[in-house]
Amino acid sequence: MSDTDIRQTTTTELKSGVPDYSVPLVALESAESDEFYYYNPDFTKFLGYYKNIPELKSAIDTLATWVVGKGYTTDMMTKIILESLTGHGKDNDDTLLFNIFVMKKINGDSYTQIIRNEDDELINLKPLNPSRVRIVFDKNGIIKRYDFWQIGNSWKKIETENMLHLINNRIGDEVHGISVIEACQWVIDARNEAMSDKRRLLHRSTIRVIEVDMDDTTKLTNLKNDYKEAVKKGEVLFIPKGTSAFADIKPLSTADHSDWIRYLENFFYQIVGTPRIILTQEGTTEAGGKIGYLSFEPPYTREQQILEAELWNQLGLKLTFNRPPSLSTMLQEEQTKNQVQTGFQESEFEVGRNE
Repeated sequence: MSDTDIRQTTTTELKSGVPDYSVPLVALESAESDEFYYYNPDFTKFLGYYKNIPELKSAIDTLATWVVGKGYTTDMMTKIILESLTGHGKDNDDTLLFNIFVMKKINGDSYTQIIRNEDDELINLKPLNPSRVRIVFDKNGIIKRYDFWQIGNSWKKIETENMLHLINNRIGDEVHGISVIEACQWVIDARNEAMSDKRRLLHRSTIRVIEVDMDDTTKLTNLKNDYKEAVKKGEVLFIPKGTSAFADIKPLSTADHSDWIRYLENFFYQIVGTPRIILTQEGTTEAGGKIGYLSFEPPYTREQQILEAELWNQLGLKLTFNRPPSLSTMLQEEQTKNQVQTGFQESEFEVGRNE
């Protein structure tokens, strides 16, 4: 007989048995001694994500296209220098700028060797493989030089003035930049697991699973053959009443998978800084599209300003990247025509730097 004494109840003690989620502690990677080396240890992993996750690649490439894709304005001498750059021999100024910016986002740091002639004039830029570059710091955390691993098992020294080094969102006294992929690895993994699961379910849903109420193996074999022939010929299979019973087993629904996948996708678009509306207008209203476009102006204009400053500081090249059309002016014009909603301030339309 069961014990019905209410005083005998107990709890599962989930607090001690099932720990709450917590974010792991992370320390800044700072220079700890003279001749401190940083080797870009996660580059190959991040590159694998970039090359194998199409939506991630598209988000990074789209941001790069908006930053450098509309060209630049500069003086004639600087334009001649930039247009003479050939990279590995078949590059041009557009592909080189796109390359170094994309690498900055993937690895957190992009390295481009600066090649000058005897008169110390810039004649070429050569992008380098981050997995073959190490940064050398002094005990104060200041870059002393760069080392490049050559074929022949030796390090080649490259002085700081001969390296165009772009750093993505460095914080504190950390010795390297931060890859945009680092923060979204879990999201990408979860999304691809869900996509693999959905693909498997969809594939299996094409297979008919039928329950047959019959134990006689000989009769079951005959029934399977009759069913196969009926499907093959497109005929209807008649079964005498009481001999057996068919019952289709319905496949699992994949609707929840689709919602989960779409939910996860939005995360890494946000992390990279490219709104999904910039890549696709699927399921977006006109008003939503305008807001998405406006929200994208601060990220890409900031990236343009940073790249402009780096090219000036490290190469002595003064240029201004062309800005894509801004919607702020158009929205101001629409506001003047709007007789219903009033009271918007001019500052509400100022997004980023418009030139």
